[in-house]
Amino acid sequence: MKKFGLLLAGFIAAMVLMSNLGPLVGLGVSLLVLYFVVKQFLKTHSTPGKIGWGIAGFIILMATASNVPAILGIAAAYVLYLVYKNWDKKEDAIKEENDPFINFEKQWTELKNN
Repeated sequence: MKKFGLLLAGFIAAMVLMSNLGPLVGLGVSLLVLYFVVKQFLKTHSTPGKIGWGIAGFIILMATASNVPAILGIAAAYVLYLVYKNWDKKEDAIKEENDPFINFEKQWTELKNN
């Protein structure tokens, strides 16, 4: 049953990720361009240059803000990572800790050693 839940969560996350690939690419490109615009803004010493780079930075910032749905894609990628990480976890280790006979054997060996 746990595998079915992981499979279902992975399928939904994959669909969300695939539907947000466009905004993810747009967000990445606009953040890269915004980084270079900010670097040029900080390098420029003239006032008209600062105004020009500031206007360009504002336009690129608005383009970056329009790709906010890409955050859903990032969250879906993280869910896919969690599904991949938890796919092969064994449930037997959890059951062994709750088994009273194994706990009794551990306590018996501790009493014998003391």
